[in-house]
Amino acid sequence: MDINIGQIFISFIVLLFSLTIHEMAHAWTADRLGDPTARLLGRISINPLVHADPIGTILFPLIGLVTGAPLIGWAKPVPVNLRRLRHGRSDYVLVAAAGPASNLALALGAALLLSVMPISPVTLDEMNVSVPIAAILSQLLRLNVLLAVFNMIPIPPLDGGNVLAGLLPQRAARVFDQIGQFGFILIYAVVLSPAFDYLVVKPYLTIVSWLPTH
Repeated sequence: MDINIGQIFISFIVLLFSLTIHEMAHAWTADRLGDPTARLLGRISINPLVHADPIGTILFPLIGLVTGAPLIGWAKPVPVNLRRLRHGRSDYVLVAAAGPASNLALALGAALLLSVMPISPVTLDEMNVSVPIAAILSQLLRLNVLLAVFNMIPIPPLDGGNVLAGLLPQRAARVFDQIGQFGFILIYAVVLSPAFDYLVVKPYLTIVSWLPTH
């Protein structure tokens, strides 16, 4: 098996940065909407160590990057106290959506930089930083669109499931939340089924095609 250590390292750093921004967005939004729980725990931070989960942020992503297996990564969930949010469940929808929104913002930023950055052709024995920077930005764009789309699958504990739970009537939301105990089984079932193409791949390709690049 041909393993590109450099590519794996870059992909891992981009993923770690993207997950950190994702979780920080949840924490910052909850704090702005009245719940300081995550802020008091130090979760409004760009320090990846406060968000990293040993299994979801390190082990599973590295296994996926090395083996080419379906990549599922996650960070420590941000604690949110609905009773401290000013508008309860409706604010919780905004908190849940803030993570994927931050990933789309990162993807858009990377796309805008790619669209204006001159990329010089590779010449033998000449220093060229534009190509590796473009590669990192391209990885940042693709990965963040994928994270945003994947996280909006309406299955708890993914953000899409939390958004849907916040939109449902309270009794229906309680029933829906019970699905959370089977969440990871359902997520892997989606990843390994044709539904993944409709729920993730096609929306991913559509959004990427809309973003401005060279």
